[in-house]
Amino acid sequence: MQHQDAYKSILESLEHGALAAGYQLNIRKFEADKIEHNHSVEEAIKGCDGYLIPGGFGERGWNGKILATKYTRENKIPHFGICLGMQVMAVEFARNVVGIEDANSTEIEPDTKNPVISLLSEQQEVQDVGGTMRLGAYECNIKPHTRAAEAYKTTQISERHRHRYEFNNRYKEALEKQGFVLSGTLEGGSLCEISEIKDHPWMVGVQFHPEFKSKPTEPHPLFCAFVQAMIAYQNKSPGK
Repeated sequence: MQHQDAYKSILESLEHGALAAGYQLNIRKFEADKIEHNHSVEEAIKGCDGYLIPGGFGERGWNGKILATKYTRENKIPHFGICLGMQVMAVEFARNVVGIEDANSTEIEPDTKNPVISLLSEQQEVQDVGGTMRLGAYECNIKPHTRAAEAYKTTQISERHRHRYEFNNRYKEALEKQGFVLSGTLEGGSLCEISEIKDHPWMVGVQFHPEFKSKPTEPHPLFCAFVQAMIAYQNKSPGK
């Protein structure tokens, strides 16, 4: 989080959601690469009513993001993963719930034996990195009775993308059996666009960038839902 301008649209979108709820946010920022070197993840990041892991590229802070995601999942704290943040959710769940200890992303470990996140199979031979990126708006179908459906209040949406790696459907069945929900999929296909954790108050990951569509007068529904989940968590927590 050293370069704040890189996340300006996300910070503004959080403010949009808070404004709609009549709340003011107190945002704390953590550097993920420092979390993994702390003797206690809880000591490093405790005290927040919700956690957001934004998009990004490369391996820096990867293990810290995994640890932070595990902490929020196990402690039932509202969690929002965007792009890379969703991919972290999938890998953390595969490792610590499904038991695939070496689960990883090929962005982080190209030769991983369990690529829960990887390039699409038809993109594997593309040499120009820019050619592998999924850009622009894509339609998404949302599964009814999910956190995503509650937020959007519809079952079909369009969102903007800017990413290169995807959830690997080879692991779909194994993760779903343990409570990993693919609540949004690409229209006309099977690519995971939204994921969430069953039996968690609010833990949602999206492959797209909802911050691109949020406005002060029209806050994005996912940011509104995330803020509402944080409010509910705060109200339930003693001393808050």
